[in-house]
Amino acid sequence: MRSRRGTAIAIGVVALIGLAATWAVFAVIGALNDFRPHEAWRGEDAAEPGPTSAAPAAAAIGADGTVDAEWLGEVSAATGIPVRALSAYVSADLRARADGCAVGWNTLAGIGWVESRHGSIHGSRIDDDDGVARPAIIGIPLDGTDETMAIADTDGGELDGDDVWDRAVGPLQFIPETWRRWAIDANGDGRADPHHIDDAAATAAAYLCRLDGSLAQPDQWVRAVRSYNDTLDYQLQVAAAAADYAAAAG
Repeated sequence: MRSRRGTAIAIGVVALIGLAATWAVFAVIGALNDFRPHEAWRGEDAAEPGPTSAAPAAAAIGADGTVDAEWLGEVSAATGIPVRALSAYVSADLRARADGCAVGWNTLAGIGWVESRHGSIHGSRIDDDDGVARPAIIGIPLDGTDETMAIADTDGGELDGDDVWDRAVGPLQFIPETWRRWAIDANGDGRADPHHIDDAAATAAAYLCRLDGSLAQPDQWVRAVRSYNDTLDYQLQVAAAAADYAAAAG
């Protein structure tokens, strides 16, 4: 994951994150086609088109500078986003805003929904205490089949358990090489872990901010999300979920 600065590394890294999300599009999204967070998603036969982008939403912040606990509970109930995942999305947004980039907790939530149903795909669950998704969410091997490009192992199987091919990992679906370049230890435990929702959300936010330093304008939002996965279907699904989450939160 790198900004478009004309370097070979930048191009290669953007390709890597696209491949991470490619697994989500063809393996995860396909499984979720009939399941939407609310009513915002509109298919091809709908009378009105769905949103193509989503304005970054901000959480209610208490006097101590942290997210308001009552707001967190109410929004979790209204949106169906587990409190632990929602807290991670909000914290990642606050971290990015401190650096001048409004990502929007709703944008991160939209991505989290499309990628792994907030860490709950295939029976996984984000632990309320330590924030780790268990069982680990690991994608198919990126071996050139199933609409993927072939990416030989880059981490010796350390993150994805595969020492032949790379696989996307964690609730926000990073491939090992991409994680190595952009990983953030958001919870301060001394280790950046793609299976940890705090680390994964903070890393995703930083990646989304790298192109324009903002997602405030529709074109900036689209550019950022399409850099995560460069397909129209992905953009529209994330936009629909993110817009719907913001609306539900009021």
